[in-house]
Amino acid sequence: MPAITTPHPNPRRWAALLFISIAQLMVFLDSAIMNIALPSAQDALHFSDGGRQWVITAYGLAFGGLLILGGRLGDLLGRKRAFTIGLIGFALASALGGAANSLGVLLVARAGQGVFGALLAPVALALISLTFTDAKERAKAFGIYGAIATAGGVLGLLLGGVLTEYLDWRWSMLVNIPIAVIGIIGAITVVHEIPTENKHTRIDIPGAILATLGLVALVFGFSEAESRGWDSGLTITLLAAAAVLLLVFLTVEGKIKSPLLPLHVLTERNRAGAYLSVGLAVMSMFGMFLFLSYYLQLVKGYSPVLTGFAFVPLGAAQAFGSMVIGTRLSGRVRPGLLMSGGYLVTAIGVLLLALLQADSSYGLLAVAEIITGLGIGTAFMPAMSLGTHGVAAEDAGIASAMVGTSQQVGGSVGTALLNTIAAGSTTAYLAAHGHGKTDPDVALVHGFSTAYWWAVGFLLLSALFSFIAVNAPRPDHSASSDDTTAAETPVPVH
Repeated sequence: MPAITTPHPNPRRWAALLFISIAQLMVFLDSAIMNIALPSAQDALHFSDGGRQWVITAYGLAFGGLLILGGRLGDLLGRKRAFTIGLIGFALASALGGAANSLGVLLVARAGQGVFGALLAPVALALISLTFTDAKERAKAFGIYGAIATAGGVLGLLLGGVLTEYLDWRWSMLVNIPIAVIGIIGAITVVHEIPTENKHTRIDIPGAILATLGLVALVFGFSEAESRGWDSGLTITLLAAAAVLLLVFLTVEGKIKSPLLPLHVLTERNRAGAYLSVGLAVMSMFGMFLFLSYYLQLVKGYSPVLTGFAFVPLGAAQAFGSMVIGTRLSGRVRPGLLMSGGYLVTAIGVLLLALLQADSSYGLLAVAEIITGLGIGTAFMPAMSLGTHGVAAEDAGIASAMVGTSQQVGGSVGTALLNTIAAGSTTAYLAAHGHGKTDPDVALVHGFSTAYWWAVGFLLLSALFSFIAVNAPRPDHSASSDDTTAAETPVPVH
C-alpha cells in the first residue's frame, strides 16, 4: 500500500482562494440576481407569469438535481480541471441568457447555468478544503468562503436592482462573463491540483440517475407546493417519487463497490450534524430573504435599487461574523458550540423581524438584519469546514456536494413551506377582520410575522442539533501544518 504523505502547501494558496472565492461568488449571485431582473425580462420577452416562475425553477432544478453528480465528477476529473470547465460553461450559458430573444432560449440558458453551477460549487469548496489543511489557515479560508456564501445573495439583490434599473435586465446574466474570465485566469495560473489516489475510476451510473431524478423531483415538488398547494396531485406525486427514488439510491449506494455517494460521508456524526443544521438554517434564511423583499417593496414602497441597499447591513454583518468572529473563535470554542451559539443569535434577529409592523422604521429592520447576519455568518464558518472534515481527498468533492445539497434542499423546503404559512396566515387574518375593513398591508405583515416565528423554530432546531450531534474538538491552531494535514486530509501518493 502506498505511503501516506503530506503534500507541500501551495505557496500561492491565498491568491488561489481569492480566485476560487470570486468564482463561487458568481454562483451565489446568480441564484438571487434574476429575482430582481425578472419583471423587466418578462416585459421585454413577453412571457406569462407561469414562464416567470420557470426562469427560477429551471436553474434550481438543474443545480439542485446535479450537485451530487457534480461533486463526484470533480473527484474523477480532478478539481482544477472541473473548476475550469465549470467556469467556461457558466460563462457560455450566461452569454446565451444575455442574448436571449425568447423564453425558451432564456430557460435553456438558466438550466445551463444550473448544470455548470452544480459542477462549480462543490469543486470550489473541495479545492479550499484540500488546499488549506493547517487548522489556523483553514479557519481563515473558510471564514472568507462563508462570508461569500452568506453575503452573495445580498449582493445579488443589490446588483440585480442596480443593473436592471440603470442598464438592462440582460446585464444580470452578462455580468457573470467577466467574473468567470477572472476565475479562469486564476484557475490556470495559481490554483493547484491536489494529487489523490482515486478509487473511483468510473461514474456510478445507476446512482447518478437515481440521485439526479430524486433531487429534481424533491426540488420540483416543493416548487409546485408553493404555487399549487400541498394537496395538489402533482405535488404529492413528485414528493412521493422523490422519497422512493432517494431511498432506493441510498440502498444501492450501500451495496456497490464504487458508489457515487459513499455512505460514510453521511454517517459520520460531525458531518451529518453540519449538513442537517445548515439545511434547517437555510430554510429560515431563504424565507427571510423572500419576505423582506416583499415587505420592502410591497409594504414600504422601496424601489429595486433601494431594496438592494436595504439588505447591505445583513450582508456586511454576515461577512464580519464569518471572517472575524467565526475565525477568531474557532481556535477557542469547539465547532458544535460555536455553531449552536451562532444559530441562537440568528434566531434572536429573526425574532425581531417577527415583531415588524407595517409602519415600523427601517432602523428596527436594520438592527434585526445585523443581529441575524452576525449569527449566521459565525455559525456557517465552522459548518462549512465540518462538511468536508475528515474525508479522504478522493471524496472531498462529494462531501462538498452534500453541503450544497443541504443548502439547496433546505432552501426549496423553506421557500415553499414558509410562503404557504405566510399566505395562509394572511388569508385567515383578512377573513377574521373583514376584507374591506382591514389594511391589506397589515394583513400581509401579519402573515410574514407568523412565518418568521416558524423560522425561529427551525433555527432553534439547528442550534440543538449542532450542540448534540457535533462533538468534534476545537481545531488546534498551534499544530503544525504537516500534522494537521495528515490528520484531516490524508493524501495517498501514487
